[in-house]
Amino acid sequence: MSFNLRNRSLLTVQDFTQREFKFLLDLARDLKRAKYARTEQKHLDGKAVCLIFEKTSTRTRCAFEVACSDQGATVTYLDPAGSQIGHKESFKDTARVLGRMFDAIEYRGSAQTGVETLAKYAGVPVYNGLTDEYHPTQMLADVMTMREHCDKPVHQIKYAYVGDTRSNMGHSLMLVGCLMGMDVRICGPKSLWPDQSYRNIAEELAEKYGAKLTITEDAKAAVQDVDFIHTDVWVSMGEAKEVWKERIKLLMPYQVNRELMSASGNPHVRFMHCLPAFHDTETTVGKQIAEEHGIDNGLEVTNDVFESEANVAFEQAENRMHTIKALMVATLGD
Repeated sequence: MSFNLRNRSLLTVQDFTQREFKFLLDLARDLKRAKYARTEQKHLDGKAVCLIFEKTSTRTRCAFEVACSDQGATVTYLDPAGSQIGHKESFKDTARVLGRMFDAIEYRGSAQTGVETLAKYAGVPVYNGLTDEYHPTQMLADVMTMREHCDKPVHQIKYAYVGDTRSNMGHSLMLVGCLMGMDVRICGPKSLWPDQSYRNIAEELAEKYGAKLTITEDAKAAVQDVDFIHTDVWVSMGEAKEVWKERIKLLMPYQVNRELMSASGNPHVRFMHCLPAFHDTETTVGKQIAEEHGIDNGLEVTNDVFESEANVAFEQAENRMHTIKALMVATLGD
């Protein structure tokens, strides 16, 4: 390997340098090609990985499980009811138990302090599968997808993230673009902008790596000349109905629709979303949104955009597997 990343954890987007991040992307590309060509070699034989999911997931769980299977590792999945973590047993104690049994631990939950405590005491690599603050494994997949769908060098790619920018996706897309030296536009109502602490980190990365960071309320200005437009859901599950009503009113000007896609001025602009997306009424939540708020053509993204050829969210979802595989091979492989 060009870099020795063995025994390294991934807890935040900025845990790796730009060169290390690029190495993981190159490794993911090679592993993806090998899987398609059926020439993949197993680098994780004999390894055991524990997946802790305090928040359920489709893509993150499947990406880790298939990546482990392809590489020869065994997996133990602990769902929200499958462990005592945070209830009867502390993160510290859980880490000291699981670190003696497993070669790596993935954690998906609410608190960033939880995944950091696991990493501090487990003695094995810990991967952040999502917390309220960060979504670093998603960022590997997002940059890989943008690199695949744009002929420009990574540092010349321009993208906008529109919507609730104080979320884990808002934080992470702001940070990863600055880490990679890209042109990043973070766009949403000022009341939902990222906290200054995250902006300070982003600005430091931008200065170090030559990135351009823009934070604005003007959606049409934000998407001008971009190669990619990102968004995410506006409301987390479990939030009160009053929050839905307020958030929809506040964020409707930031909906990704054909008008916003056209405002980019780029006929080849692509749409990205970490999924799941509220783009139609074919889900329980989609039906509720339509019935209660009179919105039947999508929420954060309209159905016509989501079902268009501009949408690369499913390639993005597949790349979760390849990039997570690269992360595990780099940090656990022989």
